Amino acid sequence: MMARVLHVVPNLVPYGLERMVATLATMADRRRFEVSVASLYADQPGTLAASLEAEGIRVFHLGKRRGLDVRMFWRIRKLLAQLHPEIVHTHNYVLRYTLPATLFQRTPLQVHTIHNVAEHEVDRIGRWLQRLAFRRTVHPVVIAETAAASFERVYGLPRPPLIMNGINVARYAAATIGREPWRRREGFYADDLLFVCVARFYPQKNHRDLLQAFAAGSALRPNCRLLLAGDGYLREELEQLARDLGISARVHFLGRRKDVPELLGACDVFVLASLWEGNPLSVMEAMAAGLPVVVTAAGGVPELASSGTHGFVVPPGDVPALSEAMMRMANHPAARQEMGAAAAARARTKFDDRRMVEAYESLYDRLLPRAVPGGANACAAS
Repeated sequence: MMARVLHVVPNLVPYGLERMVATLATMADRRRFEVSVASLYADQPGTLAASLEAEGIRVFHLGKRRGLDVRMFWRIRKLLAQLHPEIVHTHNYVLRYTLPATLFQRTPLQVHTIHNVAEHEVDRIGRWLQRLAFRRTVHPVVIAETAAASFERVYGLPRPPLIMNGINVARYAAATIGREPWRRREGFYADDLLFVCVARFYPQKNHRDLLQAFAAGSALRPNCRLLLAGDGYLREELEQLARDLGISARVHFLGRRKDVPELLGACDVFVLASLWEGNPLSVMEAMAAGLPVVVTAAGGVPELASSGTHGFVVPPGDVPALSEAMMRMANHPAARQEMGAAAAARARTKFDDRRMVEAYESLYDRLLPRAVPGGANACAAS
């Protein structure tokens, strides 16, 4: 039996959650699963929609307005009536919109991945609704041990299955453009020491502390540069902060990049100052590229990198500790090389995306027989 799977996401802007869903869709076993993706918001330039469609994945855009949009209840119900999915897999806050439709359509299986610590995934109303859903009809999944513990705190329910995110490790380990050619093309020198952060400009990612740490630590290292890849509504504010700190000439706002593997391969140290996290793909990608990391112990980050082995893990919000760790990396090239090699080795053994896809498909197989009358025999025959 071919099971139809519909992933529902807020949008398809290529950040971590969206790229994880794209991996689940494009790497699905197409002998057993027919996958579609629905985005609540309309399409916009630079999303993952075109690449998904090029892989044969059907993509739907529901045209959501900002804020509560009650039209989504009807539009999702109409989409479910059109597709008749056996599995609806939701992400982020969209469960509040999909739940009425899945109940009405009697969708056999509903799965919801919590991509962050539970306190920061949805608002209070969303947590109330999800508590009811998780008690009755929706099967939650978490992506890190820290997220599992937060789930217990917030929802008062037993820990759900844990499936760690995965990435295409080989793609990040083998950039298509070498370190020196990339630097020449982008205007950097061979002896520049490049710190890089790949993250959207939102409060969660805490670029303010990162800029302050870089300013405090790099004053005596004029060859240090900080590359910020990403975009978001805080960009102008952060550009002004860089000017106020006197470091704007050494901080480079790169915007969204399609060449992240090449960017990482050309840099020396990955940095992330997040205040909270789930299981960030950006850290995994940097480690796969062979970079040592300087990161905060937010959410599941300490489950990815060990301090002193793959780089340094410091407390969130501790600017002096972050600055000191960055400068230790800058001043010890042998340690950078050793930690980068250890990071790459861990990525090869722990972060492969095939493991993630197989884990979700095994979860579907386990749960669907209980959700569909006669489903056990159907799945066994597939």
